[in-house]
Amino acid sequence: MTDLVIKGFRDRLANGRRAMAHLIHVWHERNGWSHKVLPALVESLDIGRVHNSQISNLRNGKLASPSPEVFLALAQANMVLDKGIEFIQDRLETAHPELLKVLIDSSVSIQGDNGKPLGAGDLFEIFVGLVPLPSSLDWFIEDDEAVILSAALSEYLSNGKSWRQCRDQVMKAYPVVKATRRERFAEVMAGLRDYTAEELDGELCDLYATNCELKGSFLKGTDDFVEELRKKALEINQTSFVIKKS
Repeated sequence: MTDLVIKGFRDRLANGRRAMAHLIHVWHERNGWSHKVLPALVESLDIGRVHNSQISNLRNGKLASPSPEVFLALAQANMVLDKGIEFIQDRLETAHPELLKVLIDSSVSIQGDNGKPLGAGDLFEIFVGLVPLPSSLDWFIEDDEAVILSAALSEYLSNGKSWRQCRDQVMKAYPVVKATRRERFAEVMAGLRDYTAEELDGELCDLYATNCELKGSFLKGTDDFVEELRKKALEINQTSFVIKKS
């Protein structure tokens, strides 16, 4: 209640809109979806209604007043995906085979800190700034920082080894099956390219899982993993400064 009094409602709404944009963005990036996937799923299963433009505007933080059916449709789709594609495969094979191919490739749901899929009420409360994002999504990375964190990621996961020495172990720990994402991850680890902020947002949950596989789960979540990468980036910058100075 104290926070409700101290922070004005306009600030809460602005923060909530940004949080929802982040959530939608990470959800799509992690799955490699276009903004047409969720509307197609909702329509194919007749579990609500949400338009492509609404998804796009939510992702960009430009949808100021979505109707209740938007939150309902997203929540219904999230719960369906959380149960597993096998429960809707037969229906989609007939109604929308192209969509089924996309979802078989990747169909990760968005869960709360309790391990349950986010429902309509959860999404609405995030959007209006009443509750924060789940801890597994609670980070914001800017474009400039993404370059620095890409270098830190390579150092952190390789644990001081050259990419040639640790490639097989690291790639085995990386849980993503999609070929384009695996190729991109390998290029970042080898120092051939950097993640953009959007790409890194979508990768972080799986990068955290990679780290857990390699080093154990001593971190408390993805947000802790981001902070570890930021510390590593600071170490790299400090070392680079000392070398240049000497």
